[in-house]
Amino acid sequence: MSSYLPLIEASTLLSALPHDQILEFISNGQFKIINYVKNRVIHFEGEGCDQIEIILAGKVVIDRIDESGNLLTITELYPDDLLGGNLVFSKNSHYPWTVTTQQPSILLQIKKSLLIELCFSNRDFLIRYLEFISDHALLLGDKIKHYVNRSIRESLISFLKYEAKKQNVAQIQLECTKKALAEKMGIQRTSLSRALQKMKNDGLILFDEKTITILDKSIIK
Repeated sequence: MSSYLPLIEASTLLSALPHDQILEFISNGQFKIINYVKNRVIHFEGEGCDQIEIILAGKVVIDRIDESGNLLTITELYPDDLLGGNLVFSKNSHYPWTVTTQQPSILLQIKKSLLIELCFSNRDFLIRYLEFISDHALLLGDKIKHYVNRSIRESLISFLKYEAKKQNVAQIQLECTKKALAEKMGIQRTSLSRALQKMKNDGLILFDEKTITILDKSIIK
């Protein structure tokens, strides 16, 4: 377990704890470290949450399947992110979505009882924990607002606005496949292709496998 110590101490939340205390929690099993292979379900929708999990390595995604059977990626989590932080103290502490590894991942589990103890005994830990769950709630809210109750074209325009501002260019480099982009929007790959082709026919964009070029700048104002 000591081989995980550098990953643990790199965590923003856990760096609030003294080195000796981290070693103690590792040795007595209060810090439980789990290795997951790629595409492994960590939590199913409806599963109870009685602990938090800190991602030490890998990539985790939170997904849901809508009534039409479309897969919607709610958000992606990376090392230093937290699972269950906004659920563990909820009156309805059940996962509303499925949580899956997208890469081989290492997670550190902290039971609710120990989390409460740490929050009471370590002010710095408490502040960092509250910052984590507050920031996560804001990001998740923005993500859901970004895609839910929008037409495919509206979602595409919103995506183009964000990427054009982020990359500061009219020709956007796609950082994922169109299949992955469709999953993030909760639509079928074919639906995304039709929407892109319609926008191209309307003279709004040009696109290929790796780029989307914005021709009509008014759509991103």
